[in-house]
Amino acid sequence: MLDFLSRVDRSKNSKFRYYLNSYLSLGAPDWLHKQMLDCAPVNAANQMAITDRVNYYHRWSRPFSLGENAVSLSQFRQHAKKTYFFDLYRYIRLFPKARFCYKFGDVRDIPECPTFVKSRPIVETNHPSILLNLNKIRHFIHVDDVTPTAHKKDLLVWRGAAYQEHRKQFMQSYIDHPRCNIGQTNHCDNRAWMKERMTIAEQLQYKFILSLEGNDVASNLKWIMSSNSLAVMPKPKFETWFMEGRLQGGEHYVEIKDDYSDLEKQMDYYLSHPKEAAEIVANAKHYVAQFQNEALENTIAITVVSRYLNLSSCFGESNIFLDDWQYT
Repeated sequence: MLDFLSRVDRSKNSKFRYYLNSYLSLGAPDWLHKQMLDCAPVNAANQMAITDRVNYYHRWSRPFSLGENAVSLSQFRQHAKKTYFFDLYRYIRLFPKARFCYKFGDVRDIPECPTFVKSRPIVETNHPSILLNLNKIRHFIHVDDVTPTAHKKDLLVWRGAAYQEHRKQFMQSYIDHPRCNIGQTNHCDNRAWMKERMTIAEQLQYKFILSLEGNDVASNLKWIMSSNSLAVMPKPKFETWFMEGRLQGGEHYVEIKDDYSDLEKQMDYYLSHPKEAAEIVANAKHYVAQFQNEALENTIAITVVSRYLNLSSCFGESNIFLDDWQYT
């Protein structure tokens, strides 16, 4: 029992607490839910940041007609009560007459009609993909890392499932490399690749942590960038509420080539340039900080939803007062 408890990853968000709060909110009347939803008022200090992020998440700027997959709020309530549902419902329920389109899961394509999604490709034509912070209990994990970068192992670590070809390619290239502690945690035919899981705390003992996109984004990127370790990854191809498209290699993370061929070179560079490594850690933490004010996050999300409904042909009356909010 003690061994089991030592393997529990206390850095991860509590699903029990998440579902308890979500079901309690689901049963609460609208007026109580509105009072419980902490929102930051829009003022001179935060208006520019709010506008900038809303414009990033909601790039569609002209009126549109909803597609045939649009649903009403009552229809949406019939959806399976999972994390995606709760993360969208907490905001969309503020607009009881709303109709909208949504697509849950790891979204890699671009919908024809403006649609609420968790992820989208980082391309110029992704305007119909309207980002919200969905499945955030899995993706938005932050850590309090007390180990200085200089005191960490000069090695690279990674644990995860390797279903995708690009992850298999990394495993093939570096599974036996002496400077890498990597392992596949899903069952596979190649048992040499399979390793025991590691907690986040255990991975934080390493100076370099690999962050490889899966079906869309890499779920470990947020907690790596909130730590004193360096995220190592190719340039991202997908983005979420975390705005991965704004991340810059050499500024927020250690960028490696898509074929991973320069991994050792990049590790050697930052080991011999500790000041630059420290700057990346500091920049990454500063970037993560913008997502850590829950009241502000709620305000931004509600503004994204409200803009969507204002531009759609089926806007519903709001249950929340947004009269003095500024939209762009």
